[in-house]
Amino acid sequence: MDYEQLAKEFLRALRGRRSQVAWSRRLGYRSNVAYTWEKGRRWPTAAEAFRAAERNGVDLGEALRRFFGAAPPDWLDTYNLTTAKAVAALLDEMRGNTAIVELAKRTDISRYAISRWLTAQTEPRLPDFFRLFQASSTRLLDLVCALVDPADVPTVAEQIRLQEMRRDGAFRLPWTQAILRSLELTAYQSLPAHQPGWIANRIGIDMEQEAACFAFLQETDQVAWTGTHYVGRTVAVDTRGRPEIGRRLKAHWTQEGARRIAAGAPGQFSYVVFSISEADFERIRDLHLRYFNTLRGIISESSPNEMVAVANVQLFGLGEMSDV
Repeated sequence: MDYEQLAKEFLRALRGRRSQVAWSRRLGYRSNVAYTWEKGRRWPTAAEAFRAAERNGVDLGEALRRFFGAAPPDWLDTYNLTTAKAVAALLDEMRGNTAIVELAKRTDISRYAISRWLTAQTEPRLPDFFRLFQASSTRLLDLVCALVDPADVPTVAEQIRLQEMRRDGAFRLPWTQAILRSLELTAYQSLPAHQPGWIANRIGIDMEQEAACFAFLQETDQVAWTGTHYVGRTVAVDTRGRPEIGRRLKAHWTQEGARRIAAGAPGQFSYVVFSISEADFERIRDLHLRYFNTLRGIISESSPNEMVAVANVQLFGLGEMSDV
């Protein structure tokens, strides 16, 4: 992604139909700062860019609540995104447990600079903010869409279109996830050529479902044809910008687990119904999250790829449904 070009187009989208001079004055500058921004001769800080978005009528708090969905962070009620502290809080929120050393590797930005940005000692320029935000979360396109019309940002307009198509497809065709993972299997890659129905038989679906999934994966550029085999282009579809799709996928794999339990299929299916203090329930919730993160770490390092599996991990309080 060309972050400087994206920054130019983002700033141009904020200006809209106003002249650069008029927009610069509206932002409180005496010089034609809009011209220098859009030419890339100098850059606003991320906080300055957010102030420009606010001057353009964007409700920054509401935009971020849409971005975060059902679980917005507590600091949203404390910080205004037009300040360095809020930008630092946003970046720190998006990096989660990712180490600064790892972010420096991903972005080619010094650890010292990233550390100072995360503590609001200094402020990142807009292209650097975009680069770090994407490296931390892979959700930069969602943030851009929350602040400007994606049609006004041609550098990423096609990526955004494909991203939304892929999300919609994940909602309609949840088995595409398993199809993509099947392409990574050494057994599939060892076939002389792709065999229609081979993957369907391997993961327990019919050939019609397999064909529909492949058609969609090709349409959305998630697979490539080598002449003999399909190769996946994407690791996973990020559904964080569309929480209803994430819920649909969780429900799908829960239902698949229930189907296999009812059929007596092999697998590790366990449950325990218990009473517990609220404090210990939170301890178990933390353990649940740490287990899932450990599981993902094992998956990322596993080799060779010999099977496709599903880990369906659930924890909920039975009284919590009454709040829905």
